[in-house]
Amino acid sequence: MKPSSGFQWVLTVLAVAILSGCTINRDIMFKTSRDHTFDQFQDTSSKQLRIQANDVLQFRLFANDGFKMIDLISEGGGRDAQFLNRNIFTYLVEYDGLVKLPILGRFPVAGLTVREAELALEDRYVEYYNRPFVQLLVVNRRVVVFPGGGGDARVVPLDNNNTTLLEALAAAGGMAKRGDARQVKLFRVEPSGDRKVYSFDLSDISGLKYGDIVLQGDDVIYVQPNPDLASEALRDIVPIMTLVTTIILAIGVVQGLAN
Repeated sequence: MKPSSGFQWVLTVLAVAILSGCTINRDIMFKTSRDHTFDQFQDTSSKQLRIQANDVLQFRLFANDGFKMIDLISEGGGRDAQFLNRNIFTYLVEYDGLVKLPILGRFPVAGLTVREAELALEDRYVEYYNRPFVQLLVVNRRVVVFPGGGGDARVVPLDNNNTTLLEALAAAGGMAKRGDARQVKLFRVEPSGDRKVYSFDLSDISGLKYGDIVLQGDDVIYVQPNPDLASEALRDIVPIMTLVTTIILAIGVVQGLAN
């Protein structure tokens, strides 16, 4: 093997290895072009979480404005407390926004806040109970947060009805060191079924108004990672260079033996 042909063969191996094994910035998701037009977000800082399809509702119903419930609590434990706990039921909000409840049957709740749904149910149950008292709680709400580290993500439960964007980021451990605070994307499915994509700049104090956005179930928060060219390139090149060095040494040994 001539030195020139051996050198060309090494270059070919090096090029193939780089092209096939390069992983630089492959962990960056949901890329958008520079001229991409994001949806315009309407301020929701004063709004509450709204019930939507696939929510699981914890439901309790008492007569006389909840007097029996208060009476059971004030009397302490025992059978009464067990009775109170047994009167907690969960119901699924189906794909069409209706939930099947005792006596009423299928009742529309999608798009309502928890308080609005409670009032609507009390208005319906007044036909069957004296001064009905309804308690509702959404128990399966969560959002997915990508804090900007590339492939890392957190599932954050929405324990409160008004969990904000900043609270969700904090629950996910804060923005990753590699995250770009200028590009915080929010993906949200609207009641119409359309997926909206919003982008916020949280890099300075003017972005605080976006941090107060109230999240809805199944929202996805994606912090765009900054490209990590140096360290990722180094991780890709080191094993390739090791391979090339080994090949060159092997060629040198073969040529030495041939001479």
